[in-house]
Amino acid sequence: MKRILVTGGAGFIGSHLCDRLLADGNDVICLDNYFTGSKSNIVHLVDNPFFELVRHDVTHPYFAEVDEIYNLACPASPVHYQYNPIKTIKTSVMGSINMLGLAKRVRAKIMQASTSEVYGDPQVHPQKESYWGNVNPIGIRSCYDEGKRCAEALFMDYHRQNSVKIKIIRIFNTYGPRMHPNDGRVVSNFIVQALTGQPITIFGDGTQTRSFQYVDDLIEGMVRMMNTGNDIIGPVNLGNPNEFSMLELAREVLDITGSSSKIIHKPLPQDDPTQRKPDISLAQEMLDGWEPRVQLRNGLRLTVEYFDKLLSKA
Repeated sequence: MKRILVTGGAGFIGSHLCDRLLADGNDVICLDNYFTGSKSNIVHLVDNPFFELVRHDVTHPYFAEVDEIYNLACPASPVHYQYNPIKTIKTSVMGSINMLGLAKRVRAKIMQASTSEVYGDPQVHPQKESYWGNVNPIGIRSCYDEGKRCAEALFMDYHRQNSVKIKIIRIFNTYGPRMHPNDGRVVSNFIVQALTGQPITIFGDGTQTRSFQYVDDLIEGMVRMMNTGNDIIGPVNLGNPNEFSMLELAREVLDITGSSSKIIHKPLPQDDPTQRKPDISLAQEMLDGWEPRVQLRNGLRLTVEYFDKLLSKA
């Protein structure tokens, strides 16, 4: 049995990771300050004797004896990370320093949940891990993009200078149950709008594309990455290489929900990427043939069911 620390463990992805790590027979410490995470995401785990919930902000040091650390703490949607951009960049940078310091002291293996946002508005398509990105360092999204880029640099330096065992993954658009209903991301936006009969809002003409991976596929990739040998440090893209336009996604959601919502268009926000698609050949090679298995329609059905229940309680 391993003792595993998950920062941001009450968040959308973190809570699914806690589920999986406990199911695999581990002892899990979940750290969260509830800025975007929610107790409701992990309330079903609270009575598990191998699960420990700690209210803590990673910008302050934390001390524990652990074998592995998954560093997920950071608001990940534009609505949340732009609400308090200074706090966002502090979470990425100081949070990484604190967690890397802990990993160094207790000789734990540590994974950084980085993001496809490090590629910015990419001029290379699809995006390989070797691509350095096209990020606006002074734009409204830079608190998140540059915070995550800096975190990757810190991870590499702690590895080179202090021999800390690190893993870096770059997560592409992920969706599923426990997404925050007001996170401003396209899947949750479309589903909530469709279920409540509001117009479905597409920014721009709707031809811009994203690749969507279901959360279970991501968690499988994360666990496989953590279990690789110390020589594999990444970064490794984890995402779904199947691209869908915003219009295709909107129509799929309308079809699944049976909603009569109309589609409306609004201007595209600043620095919003027009294309985002991972090259996952490295993940397939390094992680025993890992690739997303859940089809978009099946994943959307499960997500719609979750939001339907959530909204009926509200």
